[in-house]
Amino acid sequence: MEWRTSSLAELDKIIPEIAAALGQRRKVALYGDLGAGKTTFVKAFCRWLGTVEHASSPTFSLINDYAYSDNAASPAVVHHIDLYRVKTVEEALDLGVEEMLYDPWYCFIEWPQLIEPLLPADTARLQMHVISAYERHLILS
Repeated sequence: MEWRTSSLAELDKIIPEIAAALGQRRKVALYGDLGAGKTTFVKAFCRWLGTVEHASSPTFSLINDYAYSDNAASPAVVHHIDLYRVKTVEEALDLGVEEMLYDPWYCFIEWPQLIEPLLPADTARLQMHVISAYERHLILS
């Protein structure tokens, strides 16, 4: 599936469509150049879920977790991983990434190339292409 967006308001409007396209998949690998909007996408998804904390970039913390209540009003978590500064698979494993890939929660992975062999078979892949300063082309597979 594909979408184009040229503003945060438009992104917020298409998040429910993207969530529906994910179906039961909860692991999402985010691909795109620096500035493509990977963190902005996660922030919008977290707003849609109604997370307690405001999502922020995990560039320095490497992993951020955000709490929310699922459709059954049960506690749930979103993992937001940024592997840009991680150099080896072993370093990613030491961070606990593998456990997050196989728990029941949403997990968004920025710069997932390093751990692709670890990704579950049903991981969604979201390509983010910069069209202009504000416009993005999103492709979900």
